[in-house]
Amino acid sequence: MADGGGRQRRAFIGSFTAAGGPGIVTAVVVPETGALVPLREIDVLPDPSYLALAPDGGTLYAVSETPDGAVAAYRVTDDKPQLAGRPVPVGGAGPTHLGLFDGHVLTANYGSGSVSAVPVRSDGSLAGAPSGVLRHTGSGPHTRRQQGPHAHQVQADPSGRWVVSVDLGTDSVRVCTLGAEGRLALRRETALRPGSGPRHLAFHPGGGHAYVLNELTPTVTVCRWDAAEGLLKPLTETGVLVDAPAGDAYPSGIAVSPDGRFVWTATRGEDVISVLAVDGDALRLVATVSCGGHWPRALTESEGILYVANERSGDVTWFRVDPGTGLPRRGGSIPVAAASCVVIG
Repeated sequence: MADGGGRQRRAFIGSFTAAGGPGIVTAVVVPETGALVPLREIDVLPDPSYLALAPDGGTLYAVSETPDGAVAAYRVTDDKPQLAGRPVPVGGAGPTHLGLFDGHVLTANYGSGSVSAVPVRSDGSLAGAPSGVLRHTGSGPHTRRQQGPHAHQVQADPSGRWVVSVDLGTDSVRVCTLGAEGRLALRRETALRPGSGPRHLAFHPGGGHAYVLNELTPTVTVCRWDAAEGLLKPLTETGVLVDAPAGDAYPSGIAVSPDGRFVWTATRGEDVISVLAVDGDALRLVATVSCGGHWPRALTESEGILYVANERSGDVTWFRVDPGTGLPRRGGSIPVAAASCVVIG
């Protein structure tokens, strides 16, 4: 649908330029079907693997998932985002995710196992160097993937009081505060099952639960979330595959339906979307369906449509969700080499 000013909704697609990706692709979202119609490509930032839109929709932020690590801001007043100043180093290596919190862009830096806070000006542009970098510590039992910390996701909680970061290397989720000077401070760290390898977390729209998708074991950990105390409490763990994986299986993306009835996950290797029904403090696996490509890296829900960025097959596929069963039905796809994420705004 169009926004209040009559402007059509847009999709912004990130990709890995080092693997042949076009950078950032913009597309129109067709109102009736959720289909994507490509518009422009912007190749000015290496490996813009994850994107986020400002609440007003006027600024797009992108990480540069490189050893040096950077974040950039773009104006999105027309079909071609325009870089708003130079990219800013984040003080960490390999940023894989970013979010917005209290006048800052936060990045999860996988390579260095840290979270950075970069100040944002009132016009949405980046003010300069990070005001704070919080370095994680710890490790896990997986000898190859957990020799040290690997921050994989960072976001605000639904109450807007806390910064929540998920670390694959330490099997834990950290809850932090952001001080007046933009310094991140650890409030508490919640341990998950050793070797689970948590990757991404999604909150229930009611605000009382959080679902942590684990990468090193194909499961979701259901947690109770206490926003007053900033307390995350693990409750149950549910598998996202019907049978044991035939080979490598690495869960990647997670989304929760706006009505809170379903959770969807994507798993690379098995190349499926899993549908899980919410049942109080637990989840129940309903079904799995093909992701429509190979190596689904990210999963996004928007107005009853699921969008999947299939990295290795080089496409973005969309699915219309049955509101009664939560089951996705494939609608179509567009080619995007080395696709890594989709943001709708």
